[in-house]
Amino acid sequence: MAVPRTAPILVASNRGPVSYALGEDGSLTARRGGGGLVSGLSAIGPDANAVWVCAALGEGDREAARRAGDSHLNPGDTGGQQVRMLDIAPDVFAAAYNGIANSVLWFIHHLLYQTPVEPVFDAEFADQWAAYEAYNAAFADALAEEAVDEAVVLVQDYHLALVPAMLRERRPDLRIGHFSHTPWAPPDYYRLLPDDVAAGVLRGILGGDRAAFLTERWAGAFADCCAAVLGAEIVRDGDGDGDGGGNGEGAATAVRFEGRETRLGVHGLGADADFLRQRSRQEDVDERLTSLRAQIGPDRKSIVRVDRTELSKNIVRGLLAYRRLLETHPEWRERVVHVAFAYPSRQDLAVYRDYTERVRRIAEEINAEYGTEGWTPVALHVKDDFARSLAAYRLADVALVNPIRDGMNLVAKEVPVVSERGCALVLSREAGAYAELGDDALVVNPYDVEATARALDEALRMSDGERADRTKRLAAAATALPPQAWFLAQLRAL
Repeated sequence: MAVPRTAPILVASNRGPVSYALGEDGSLTARRGGGGLVSGLSAIGPDANAVWVCAALGEGDREAARRAGDSHLNPGDTGGQQVRMLDIAPDVFAAAYNGIANSVLWFIHHLLYQTPVEPVFDAEFADQWAAYEAYNAAFADALAEEAVDEAVVLVQDYHLALVPAMLRERRPDLRIGHFSHTPWAPPDYYRLLPDDVAAGVLRGILGGDRAAFLTERWAGAFADCCAAVLGAEIVRDGDGDGDGGGNGEGAATAVRFEGRETRLGVHGLGADADFLRQRSRQEDVDERLTSLRAQIGPDRKSIVRVDRTELSKNIVRGLLAYRRLLETHPEWRERVVHVAFAYPSRQDLAVYRDYTERVRRIAEEINAEYGTEGWTPVALHVKDDFARSLAAYRLADVALVNPIRDGMNLVAKEVPVVSERGCALVLSREAGAYAELGDDALVVNPYDVEATARALDEALRMSDGERADRTKRLAAAATALPPQAWFLAQLRAL
């Protein structure tokens, strides 16, 4: 039975706004998610008939998708949003999600490969790439079925890079945008990909009317790849006719390729100040704040980091910098605690399990080397707890955000919003947030452990007045484009 076309606005993303747990008795329990997309979609209101298309991620999701068939999930589970969840075959999903999206495209854009030994693009990769194409085609089919004539479709992230072109073939009447939440690799690194795959990803995104990014730097890198790999023509500020090679001085504003023009946009997703301030003052956060203060001890400063144990987050070098601080500045011993929240991520991949274990081991080594009876230098927490993270934001004297490479990094934006007494921000220049926050942060090269240790010392010594002033400016910059405004800006641009 054909799905009726009802949606004038559609969002497509790998993860949806709800997930399901399957009980032994066959019952389904729904859990609603958060984040910028959930908050953003709520901005258009329930009367807009917007539809969110997402993938089933686990067995509970798959059962919910099967029960819904080609219809939408129960709106009671989704907060009233219309959600279509796709039951993609588990082996296809695993190959597309873990094999390509998280183990290839993520690694390319975050520059994570150890190139003497990886990547290796062999027959197994070819099979995984075919699964990625099938996974993207399933989304394109569902979006084509749901969309009314001339609907607006916002496709999200590297999981769905092929969808815009596939959807264009099925429904040329639609207005299609793609948003990249990751960095974009520079051409020389991007061309590690097999030639046909490198071209295919770019062609996929160029199937849209608009390709948007978190910073101008990432948009420029995408344009440079289009020029280098496809020979596309790049339009730049002040150069309406294009320069043909991507070497103009102005910012890239569009890519012309095979008779079409795809406009480029930049939308720096900001923190949701109202939500953070309200949520961070609730009772469960107060309880965790009391517990953290007891763990740190009286009259001690705190260096806080909150991250998943994702390879690009650079937790290991952050710990090494803290160890170097204690080594070179013994006056900080027993006077500071590094509160490190390292929440396990992607533990189905061996490289992530190994990284998580290395984080644990280094924290233990620091505590063994420098700890005393009344002082534990590193307070490592590995169980995800949002309320505890907010409590740490409130008490932090220093926030350490030192990713190797990051599309934005919302932690850098959230801490100044929640901080009670002002917090010095030590920030990697490779985080997208650097574009907006760099003037009031202590900026570091994420690979330079010595320089990061010096920055931590400077941050700890910063006067209360300067720290408070910087935090006010950081909070203002961090909340300039909150999720709802970010989402609506993309809709208006299409």
